[in-house]
Amino acid sequence: MSRIILGNLFERACRVAALIAAALVAPSCANNVEVVAPHLRPLPKDTMMLLGRKGMDAQAPIFIRIFKEESELEVWKQRDDGRYYHFKTYPICNWSGDLGPKVKHGDRQAPEGFYTVTREQMNPDSKFHLAMNIGYPNAFDRSQRRTGEFLMIHGKCKSAGCYAMTDALIEEIYAMARESFLGGHDSFQVHAFPFQMTNENMARHTKHEAYPFWKTLKEGYDYFELTRQVPTVAVCNRRYFVNVAWRGNQTRLDPEATCPAFLRPKPEPFKPKPGEQMAEQRIVVPGPKMRSLASIDAGSQRSGLLTTGTVRPAAETGMGLAPGR
Repeated sequence: MSRIILGNLFERACRVAALIAAALVAPSCANNVEVVAPHLRPLPKDTMMLLGRKGMDAQAPIFIRIFKEESELEVWKQRDDGRYYHFKTYPICNWSGDLGPKVKHGDRQAPEGFYTVTREQMNPDSKFHLAMNIGYPNAFDRSQRRTGEFLMIHGKCKSAGCYAMTDALIEEIYAMARESFLGGHDSFQVHAFPFQMTNENMARHTKHEAYPFWKTLKEGYDYFELTRQVPTVAVCNRRYFVNVAWRGNQTRLDPEATCPAFLRPKPEPFKPKPGEQMAEQRIVVPGPKMRSLASIDAGSQRSGLLTTGTVRPAAETGMGLAPGR
C-alpha cells in the first residue's frame, strides 16, 4: 500500500512540476528527457559551429530578405566591421498569391516591401508552430490605403497571405531572431521582394502592373548588394525613399505629406577582406518548395494590384513577446 501511495504522490509531483515549468522546460518523470518549448530551443550545435566559422556573433544583428519567385528566405548576420554577411538561404515551403504587393484584406497576397520586426511581433504561441509578424501594413502600405493584418513568417508549410516554412526551419530562424533581441537589438529588417532584383529579372517584368513599385524596391536591393549595409528607408509623399538623410533636426515624417529636404549619402561599397572565403560562402538549406510561378499560372486567380482573390487570410491573435534582454 505504501508503494502505491508513494507512486501516486510521485505522479502528482510530476504533473505539478510540468505545469509550473510548461513555458520553459518540462522534465519527463518517466525517462528524464527534457522537452524544451520550441521558442526556447537553443541554436543547434552545427549552426553555432557555422556561426563561429563565419566569424559571426550569435547575438549580433540579423537581416532577412525574402524572394517570392525563388521561394527563398535569406538570413544575414552583421559582423564587427558593420557589414552583413550571408549566413543561410532557407527554402520557403509555401507562400500565397502572385508576384506583386498585398493590396487588401482577402487578396491572398504575401506582402512585398520594407518591413520591421520588433520583439513584440514575435509569437511563440502561434497555431503555425512559431511566427513573426513582419509588420504589414507599414507606413507606406497605410498611405496607399492597403488593408490586412497578421502577415507572418511562420511554420506548418501552410499559407494564406504569409510566408510559411517547415517547422524545423522556422525554429532556427526564430532562434536567430531571438538571439539578436537578447543581444540588445530591438528590431530587425525584413525586405520582401518579388524576385532577385537583377537587371535581367526586372527586364522580364517591365509590363507588370507592379513594375513602378518594384523599381523603388530595387533601390533597396541594389544598395544592400553594393554596400552590405541595410539602407535607411523613409516614407513620405506616399512612397518609399531609400538611403536618405534629412537636413536639420527632422525626426518624424508624415507618410502622406511632401518630403522635407534631404540628402542621399554616397554609398560605401563593400570590399571583402582577403582570406574571407568561409564568411562569403553561400549555404543553401535543402527543403520543400511547394509554391512556384508554374503552379500560380496553372491554377490560381490573379490577385495583384488591380484584381483580388476570394480567400480570406487566416488571422492570428495573441501576439507574444520575445524574451527580455
